[in-house]
Amino acid sequence: MTTLIFKLKDVPDDEAADVRELLAENDIYFYETHAGFWRLGVDALWLPDDTNLERARELIKTYQLQRTSSQQKAYADLVEQGEAPTLWQNFLLSPLRFVLLIVAVFFVLTLTLAPFGFMGKH
Repeated sequence: MTTLIFKLKDVPDDEAADVRELLAENDIYFYETHAGFWRLGVDALWLPDDTNLERARELIKTYQLQRTSSQQKAYADLVEQGEAPTLWQNFLLSPLRFVLLIVAVFFVLTLTLAPFGFMGKH
């Protein structure tokens, strides 16, 4: 039975390439699907059968733990060097997106809390 092993949606290209390479180096046959033009499918890596499922999952889990650790260290180094983007720098990169996000947060809070404001006025 075909088994989904790794979703590729929102995965950086280098991570996806590393996972493909990891599976290939360990002689685990897999195939890749794309979501297509209308995005109705799934961007993912699949195993055609369950024979290597546990081994593949363990390899990917180990890789992701190593990657998480290295990415956290890289970010910590950026923070230590003062090169990590600050809130102000993020605002300057895309002020419209930042403002729209704040408006969206207030809109959701208003919709969520509005019923409680009207409860005492009966």
